[in-house]
Amino acid sequence: MAEKVVIIGSGPAGWTAAIYAARANLNPLVYEGTPRPDGMIPLGQLALTTEVENYPSWPAGDLRQYLKTALPPEDVPYWAEKDKPQPSHTIEGRELVALMRKQAVNFGTRIVSDDIVEVDFQKHPFGLKPRDNPPVEALTVIVATGARANYLGLPSEDAYKNRGVSACAVCDGALPRFRNKPLVVVGGGDTAVEEGTYLTKFASVVYMVHRRDQLRASKIMRERALHNPKITMKWNSVLSEVIGNDRDGVTGARLKSTVDGRSEEVAAGGVFLAIGHTPNTDFLKGSLDMNDKGYIRWTTSQRTYTSVEGVFAAGDVADDYYRQAVTAAGTGCMAALDAERWLASKGFD
Repeated sequence: MAEKVVIIGSGPAGWTAAIYAARANLNPLVYEGTPRPDGMIPLGQLALTTEVENYPSWPAGDLRQYLKTALPPEDVPYWAEKDKPQPSHTIEGRELVALMRKQAVNFGTRIVSDDIVEVDFQKHPFGLKPRDNPPVEALTVIVATGARANYLGLPSEDAYKNRGVSACAVCDGALPRFRNKPLVVVGGGDTAVEEGTYLTKFASVVYMVHRRDQLRASKIMRERALHNPKITMKWNSVLSEVIGNDRDGVTGARLKSTVDGRSEEVAAGGVFLAIGHTPNTDFLKGSLDMNDKGYIRWTTSQRTYTSVEGVFAAGDVADDYYRQAVTAAGTGCMAALDAERWLASKGFD
């Protein structure tokens, strides 16, 4: 028997869709994924984030007792059980998404820890093939597999992720560790300029590192960067190493000239990678219309409809602009409502 709703992905979009679908008695089934070499992980990119200060409803406060009663023991953060100070005045990314997951489970969501590796949207019910579990059929599908940030692949970069290395200035830039410190932004497109400009609100200086002698960004964005007194351009340079230590995290960056190979070291409290994102859509193999960046295309304004009727997309897999936890959760809600109404319109309710 075909499932009414199958949700592929397990970030804020996927869990919000599951909560809404479960409360509508659609008995949703979530394929939450498995850790993979390409960066896809269960719970999404939010699980790689430390402090989350911009998600509504999480002001400052001691979360110990709440998390110990709200989450199963295996998901309770390490600091809640020990005589240690809470690491921040807000919630951490993994804790926040674990709460979303638990809330979905509380309403009856079923979860399979597996990846969907192949889909057949040419027939209905739709066919879905997991990596390690039996195939499944679905009346509706919500794709919420997100997008992963692009990194350079440096060992030092990986060593300091969430300890001063970030791929989202809007998410992390206002954190105390970055305030009034020099910061490094790597990239030369519109996103890099936007991130660098945003960081000037908090940094003492922003070094923009670009491998060429001019930015790829649009003219207005180039002018914005070049005329900002807190932005210093590092032309013809690439990041060759993130410098830091166990106590302080990131303390600097080593840059290498693309012209003569010389190295330069700059002091920095953080390094922000602004070299794009890659949507997690390989498993779709072109079965849905996508934009030129590979993101799923919404075909109707203010709806999560895709090019295949009965298939919906939510979160960063269809959003190459905002890429925030709260916007992902919002479209997860929309996708569940769209799926519910589509099922009713077809007589499947």
